[in-house]
Amino acid sequence: MVVPSSTVALVALFLVGVVLVIWCVEVFIEAVAQSAVSLGISGFFLAVVLAGVDLENAVLGLTAAFVDLPDLALGTVFGESLFVLAVAVGLAGILVPFRMDVPRAYLLILVLVPVPAFALSIGGTIDPLEGAALLGLFVPLLTYIFWHERRSETTYLLSEEIQEVVSLEAKPGSSTEVGPEAPDGGDDLGSRSEQEHDLDFDLDLDEFVPSFEHRSGLFNLGVAVLAVVGMTIGSGITVVSAEGIFVAFGISGLAFGATVLSFIASIEELALTVEPVRQDRPELAVGNVVGSTVFYMTANVGIIALLHPVSTGGDVLTVHWPFLAGCLLVVTAMLARGRVTRVGGVVLFGLYIAYWIANYL
Repeated sequence: MVVPSSTVALVALFLVGVVLVIWCVEVFIEAVAQSAVSLGISGFFLAVVLAGVDLENAVLGLTAAFVDLPDLALGTVFGESLFVLAVAVGLAGILVPFRMDVPRAYLLILVLVPVPAFALSIGGTIDPLEGAALLGLFVPLLTYIFWHERRSETTYLLSEEIQEVVSLEAKPGSSTEVGPEAPDGGDDLGSRSEQEHDLDFDLDLDEFVPSFEHRSGLFNLGVAVLAVVGMTIGSGITVVSAEGIFVAFGISGLAFGATVLSFIASIEELALTVEPVRQDRPELAVGNVVGSTVFYMTANVGIIALLHPVSTGGDVLTVHWPFLAGCLLVVTAMLARGRVTRVGGVVLFGLYIAYWIANYL
């Protein structure tokens, strides 16, 4: 089969758009974090917000909904949710199996946060009013997590790069504990210290982002504004070219958004999940999983529905929700037991492969 040159050009344009969005998001995060430090804004609160909000997904989803492609937008929500749960956690379990104790409150949030969106999906459409309700859930959930973190000795919602930016001071080894009540804390530390640290790979994708450490707060805010402009341009390129690709290949926007677009846009989730585990900071990986799931299932779906009613019949109920529920249950079960294992990682990878197959059958 010969692929038309126009389709090749669309694919190239699509990749350029995705790379531009991801790079601009990284510049935005770096600039805002540094400006917060310079201007005296709470670095902790900034870290909570930035770790809980996946800007790449939000920008791409909003652009797709704005140009009347709600199926593509909804596909990115399911696709990135499943990527975080199945690929990121699965790879962490396969490469660096780890033990840790996760607060029960976070396990309950992880299991229950998709329920409102699922309940609304049963009706066949999520309309703008229902989208506003989902969006409204995000703030109290984020507030509760923030409150819980203030009472805890360990912060779970700090992504690796933001942790470095705000210069959190943690003694080596102390971060592996979850509080005085955590059982078997010493065993967890000991077991992790014997893990496969000989796996020398680097998933940090920020090496092309300039440092703004010695710049003024106002300068960094200006850079952040320019990064937003770049995100907007990149997302527009990505969505328009994506539409041309799935039309050319005769696939649905929902399937394309849930697989190809989400996979490429979510690559950095590997760094935010696997690298903290490899460096004996699994609580950061869990925070990324919890924060991302909360955002996807409330604010992200809600904003998309606010811009354009979203159809949730057909494959949404028969393919996307069942696979999301399956991955969520596997991840939650492992976290509840306090062990993320290779077997569980393989199961999650298998579910993700099956998900791709189901989207194109």
